[in-house]
Amino acid sequence: MNILHKSRREFINIVAIGAVAGTGLLTACGKKEDEGQKISPPEDLMQEHGLLNRILLIYDHCGNLLQQKQDFPITALQQSATIIRTFVEDYHEKQEENYLFPRFIKANQLTSLVNTLLVQHNAGRTITDHLLHLTRSQNTSDNERQELIRLLSAFNTMYRPHEAREDTVLFPAFRKIVSGHEYDALGEEFEKNEEKKFGKDGFDHILEKVAGIEKSLHIYELDQFTPLA
Repeated sequence: MNILHKSRREFINIVAIGAVAGTGLLTACGKKEDEGQKISPPEDLMQEHGLLNRILLIYDHCGNLLQQKQDFPITALQQSATIIRTFVEDYHEKQEENYLFPRFIKANQLTSLVNTLLVQHNAGRTITDHLLHLTRSQNTSDNERQELIRLLSAFNTMYRPHEAREDTVLFPAFRKIVSGHEYDALGEEFEKNEEKKFGKDGFDHILEKVAGIEKSLHIYELDQFTPLA
C-alpha cells in the first residue's frame, strides 16, 4: 500500500472526528452525547463512516499481502467482512435507506445521486457475500486468493467515493429538506435504533473489535503511517 495514501486517509478520519469532538458531542472513545446535546443524524452517519474507513484500510492491507503472496490471519479478513455486513450494511446503510433516501425522493432532491448510492449499496452486499464465502477456510487456493484481491479492490474503489459523496453532498443537504423538529427526532431515533440492535455503547464495542483486528495485522499504531522526511 502507498504509505502516503494511507497516512492521508488516517489524517482525514482524525480531522473529521476531531471536528465533531470539538463541539462537545464526542469523547475519545466514540459516539457520545454531551449533557443537554444530541448528535445529529448526519454527524451520526459520518462517524460511522470513520469506522468504515478503518475497515477499508484493513482491506487495503490484506489485499496487498495477498498480492505479495504473504501469509496473514484470514480470520482478520473474515471478521472485517462480518462487521461490514452486520454494522455497515445491515444497520448503517439501512438507516440511510429507511430515513434519508425516501425523504430526498419525496422532495425530488438529489434523486440521481440517491439512486446511484442505492445501487452501490446492493453491489457492496454482493461483494461481502463473496468475501464471507471465500474466507470461511484458512486454506485458500491461488484462484481464490486472486478473487479476494479483485473483490477487496472493487469494494474499496467503490466505497471511498461513495462515502465521500454522502459526506460532502447528501448529508449536508439533508438538513435543508426536513423540519427542525423532524431533524432532532431522527437523531434520537438513530441512537435508539443503534442501542436496540447493538446494545448500550454498541458503536464503541464494534470500534474495539476493529482496533483488535488492526492489532492482529500490526497496522494499529498510527505513527507507522507517517512518511519519512
